[in-house]
Amino acid sequence: MKARTLARHFRESFKSLGRNSWMTLASISAVTVTLLLVGVFSVIMMNLNKVASDLENDVEIRVMIEILPDEAEAKLAEDQLIDEIHNLPDVEEVTYSSREEELSKLIKDFGDELSLYEQNNPLYNVLYVKAVDPLKTAEVAKQIDSFDHTHEVKYGEGKIEKLFNVLEIARNVGLVLILGLLFTAMFLISNTIRITIIARKDEIEIMKLVGATNSFVRIPFVLEGMWLGLIGSIIPIVAVTIAYYNIYEMLAPRLKGELFQLLGVAPLMYQVNGLIIFIGMFIGVWGSFMSVRKFLKV
Repeated sequence: MKARTLARHFRESFKSLGRNSWMTLASISAVTVTLLLVGVFSVIMMNLNKVASDLENDVEIRVMIEILPDEAEAKLAEDQLIDEIHNLPDVEEVTYSSREEELSKLIKDFGDELSLYEQNNPLYNVLYVKAVDPLKTAEVAKQIDSFDHTHEVKYGEGKIEKLFNVLEIARNVGLVLILGLLFTAMFLISNTIRITIIARKDEIEIMKLVGATNSFVRIPFVLEGMWLGLIGSIIPIVAVTIAYYNIYEMLAPRLKGELFQLLGVAPLMYQVNGLIIFIGMFIGVWGSFMSVRKFLKV
């Protein structure tokens, strides 16, 4: 295609936006509302997915080591147990915590009343074990429980399985909702563009009758659809970015040190805004291409 012809198509697409101002406004409004929903829902789902991942990654196994009367024998048994756990293929990390450290944690959490037990500490030395795959936590816990010198192995049996099931359901529901929203966006925007093109079917027919090729007729409409999607994405990008920035600034300090954190503004907004622009332009082009096709058979 010649540069002059392409430039003509760009000019025509811009002129068409002005000539059909009311339909242009209707199309942009449909794009804006739909992409705003897509943007808001994407931000929510990406943060929920991070929360789910944080919860999964925080799951660990608590192994209480058997107390032996002989100190040297107890040290040897601990080292042997640590080596056995490290050698398990599904274990990512093993952290040792002495009974004194365990008591200090309890005193810090529940108050100085527990300091009475410092002279006669009833707690056990503990190993905190994390699995490479959080879903294999129960399997790893059972393997560790079969080793010698373990007094008790805890990992939240029953609760962990329920947590993983809830997180999996939440992810699947979120994926289905996002896909449903995207298909709804495609339907609404393409139908709006189709109405715009139907209103100009006489113009298309005249162009075909005077010898215009299908591509010559189609390209200005496709470009117009692209502009509609691009313009319609501006308000959602600005609104979602400002809203999330304010929410992040308000909640991030309060969540500092908590189990989960919000996704940072910069990487998240780049991803979401890129998604909004891509969806807007893609649906605008796709809607125009599919809608104009039926009028090219004159």
